[in-house]
Amino acid sequence: MEELIKFVEDEFVTKKEFPEFGAGDTITVYYEIREGEKTRTQFFRGVVIQVKGTGTTKTFTIRKMSGTIGVERIFPINMPALQKIEVNKRGSVRRARIYYFRGLTGRKARIKEKRS
Repeated sequence: MEELIKFVEDEFVTKKEFPEFGAGDTITVYYEIREGEKTRTQFFRGVVIQVKGTGTTKTFTIRKMSGTIGVERIFPINMPALQKIEVNKRGSVRRARIYYFRGLTGRKARIKEKRS
């Protein structure tokens, strides 16, 4: 059964090429929004909290601050509305899922940039 599901996913789900990113990276996601007949492109820039799943079921969570309120959004990697992903900064963190980031404010909420 699992082989059949994998076959269907490989055959019928369209794959887009996106850059590699992980937890702690600051990325910008451009996605399409449909309002009635009109479509427009909106972007969401924030820090990647987690990357979950593999293959076509992969999702990632982004957190940004909107004023003083934290806003999180979960994006499936194979979402048809996703247009492109830009990696703005590579963050240096020790964990794959940085949920502790939600409780930090001000200077403590800064993530060091990865040295190349």
